[in-house]
Amino acid sequence: MTTGSLLVADLVIAVLAVAGWLGAGAASAVRRRPLALALAAGALLATLARAITITALARAGWWFAAEKILIAGPLSLAAVGVAGPRLLRVPVDIRAVAVPLLFAGYATSGALLVTILHGYPASAGAGLLAVAGVVTATVISARALGARPSRTASRVALGVAVGALVTGTGLTVAPGAAPAVPHDHGFPATRIADEPTRRFTLTAGTATVDAGGRDVDAWAFNGQVPGPELTATVGDVLEVTLRNRDIGRGVTLHWHGYDVPNDQDGVPGVTQAAVRPGQEFVYRFRADQAGTYWYHTHSASDVGVRMGLYGVLVVRPGPVTGLDVTVPVHTLAGRQLPAPRVERVEAGVPVRLRLINTDSTTHRYALAGTAFRVAAIDGVDLRGPTPLVDTAVLIPAGGRYDLVFDASATPVALFVDGRAVYSTGPVSTATGAWPVLDPLAYGATAPAPWSRFDKTFTLVLDRGLDLRTFLPRYAHTVNGAADPDIPPQVVRLGDVVRFTIVNRSQIVHPWHLHGHHVLVLARDGKPATGGPLWLDSFDVRPGEVWEVAFRADNPGMWANHCHNLAHADAGMTLHLMYS
Repeated sequence: MTTGSLLVADLVIAVLAVAGWLGAGAASAVRRRPLALALAAGALLATLARAITITALARAGWWFAAEKILIAGPLSLAAVGVAGPRLLRVPVDIRAVAVPLLFAGYATSGALLVTILHGYPASAGAGLLAVAGVVTATVISARALGARPSRTASRVALGVAVGALVTGTGLTVAPGAAPAVPHDHGFPATRIADEPTRRFTLTAGTATVDAGGRDVDAWAFNGQVPGPELTATVGDVLEVTLRNRDIGRGVTLHWHGYDVPNDQDGVPGVTQAAVRPGQEFVYRFRADQAGTYWYHTHSASDVGVRMGLYGVLVVRPGPVTGLDVTVPVHTLAGRQLPAPRVERVEAGVPVRLRLINTDSTTHRYALAGTAFRVAAIDGVDLRGPTPLVDTAVLIPAGGRYDLVFDASATPVALFVDGRAVYSTGPVSTATGAWPVLDPLAYGATAPAPWSRFDKTFTLVLDRGLDLRTFLPRYAHTVNGAADPDIPPQVVRLGDVVRFTIVNRSQIVHPWHLHGHHVLVLARDGKPATGGPLWLDSFDVRPGEVWEVAFRADNPGMWANHCHNLAHADAGMTLHLMYS
């Protein structure tokens, strides 16, 4: 069983325990003896079963079990300790055990709510608040049932509640809270002085575009979705003028996966101010990284990208040989782009399909009718890629895969989530059962470039209640905090930096560090065995632990965030800062 499955199983068992104890308490209060005993027995078994799942999660990593051991464990023991003995000597009047059973229900509820509303890391304040809630609910229930709780119990409830507020619940004050990051951070501008050899102008504005045969309202560059494809050859100097016609929330250009100098990265509030209606901003950088990339707005990016403010950037090492096709997959107004495309290709012509996932969720790609190689991932050529056949690839949000093959006399088709988007003729192959390529085990191995790490950071991805804003929100968190209160990671130029990224949530988080590619070291403790895998976007699935590393060689203040852009907008954004 995977760690992700264990997390789900533990949550289900916890819910069953809560329902059993509370149901048993309610049944005993109305003197439904058989029902109360049956529910209590089931709740007791579920509570004991959690010991198994919590132990297994602790073996997978302390991150997955911290609050379960420190808070849920004692509360569950209290539930069993109070309700268990009374069940062994059941009185004639079953109503007499209603309060102990309800106490057990409140105790397991408190433990569950700490996991759901607070998560990682466990804090004394969260534990005290849970205890205060349990005691208070028990006192109120006892009074409602005609029992007379002691004054001591009432005083304990009040004292624990006050203690929780004094120490901080861990929900209202994040550990090491950081102020918002200003865009005027003092790093020197690195504008390219050379004259541009490739000039482009992109005008952002509202538009009506065709999406799979239906006109939809969109935000577009130059009136089209996707925006114009920007191409260059290694050695070019690109100059891109961004103009905003009428996008009220502002626009910028972020060159996704292309490691530009910091002042060209296009993150409002960090590297520049957003370009407002009627304004413009000029980007200039050298084309020295051959590969497949894309650009998109980073101002209100969740809405902006979804509405259509994105396009393709391709840097080629030289003249094109054969057929070179970009396939940026995007969902616009519920319609998947691009529309199906059929292209006749002579047998023997080399073909490169540049697959780009511009959505916020993973897509499944399958190339039917030919053997192929994955030549590059995220703009970086792979070492020793081998031919694949009847194999699908999963591309995370923001990721790019380059598939290469020689055209055959028989038709070839590319399917995305089962839908053909490109073909050289009719292909009816069923691809749904094909195995999925694991890129960590693909290609020829090579030794790691580093033997030591100067800085190590751990990012624990979770969800929790964020009370720091006027209206509380259920935020996506990193190490228990949400943007803008996540402390920046500070590195020095030349440091070799290792990230451990842990996903203890139930949702996939595609991780994306700006300005750098990271080398994948291991996943779930198992070292990468294929060719060196340099990524800028990778899926961290529920329960997974990724270890990646990079050399800090691009000074500045860089966004480091989940590229499910709704998650980033809901708090899962932090910053890497050079000292």
